[in-house]
Amino acid sequence: MTFATRFSRLAAVLASAAVLSGPLHAADYPARSIELIVSYAAGGGTDLVARAFAEAANKHLPKSIGVVNKPGGSGALGLTEVARARADGYKIAMGVVEMTTLPALGMGRFSVDDFAPIARLNAEPAAITVQVDAPWKSYEEFMAYARANPGKVRIGNSGTGAIWHLAAAALEQKTGVKFNHVPFDGAAPAVAALLGGHIEAVAVSPAEVVAHVQAGKLKSLVVMGDARARGFEQVPTLKEKGVDLSIGTWRGIVAPSKTPPAVLEVLKATTKKATDDPAFREALTKMNLTFAYLDAAAFGAAMKKDEAFFSTLIPQLGLKK
Repeated sequence: MTFATRFSRLAAVLASAAVLSGPLHAADYPARSIELIVSYAAGGGTDLVARAFAEAANKHLPKSIGVVNKPGGSGALGLTEVARARADGYKIAMGVVEMTTLPALGMGRFSVDDFAPIARLNAEPAAITVQVDAPWKSYEEFMAYARANPGKVRIGNSGTGAIWHLAAAALEQKTGVKFNHVPFDGAAPAVAALLGGHIEAVAVSPAEVVAHVQAGKLKSLVVMGDARARGFEQVPTLKEKGVDLSIGTWRGIVAPSKTPPAVLEVLKATTKKATDDPAFREALTKMNLTFAYLDAAAFGAAMKKDEAFFSTLIPQLGLKK
């Protein structure tokens, strides 16, 4: 027997052993607890969705999913960890829209191809919101003022390059107006500044202003979604106003790209059961968040679409670092 033949047979034996020992069969997975990495601090929207999901999913798994917060780098730290993790299904992530924006900003050394989509859970459009006693009664009046006064309208966002900044900047690009973008350390401080009269508007999600809208302190003029937002049915979309722009945030479950198909199938089936659980949907409703399920194929297509959109938009805005 030649050395080449012995080497070939040894390689085959080792490959077979790897197949037998790895979690490639649905019956073998999960054999231990699963880490669900959240790339942001505890208590935020992404963290809350992750914990509601884990609670629902754990009803259908022999081993539990545990949420692990890994904040840093505007989300890049946790996402990078999962992209580079061993693809065995024991470290998965809350996929977020920043998966498609951070690389274009020069802040993330990964792409959506480094992740296997499992399912989208939630999505929220951006919305232009102003004080209830602002002089603009409609989107048209607001934009007419902004067009006549370039740079005078201060729009708060959750940080330069963050999704709500990109939403307002995309609106600028589509309409030719010029805003004064004011970054804050999150959406909540931006909304507080609007309530205090320090800025004229915010471009955050309806979920982040709903309490103040219901209290009669703020009013939303337009939402940047494909359809009107739940609870904001009286607020038109940009598309209704003739502006072809839909932009917002989303959250879902992803795994490393080379995760074995059998493991992915377990995760997909479990996620579907979790999202069908009324308790999970009620948890989102209590958080004023929108249930927006997409299966793996549709979620993957949506991720690729956003990646293409932001990889074009961000360089045009001069935001790449």
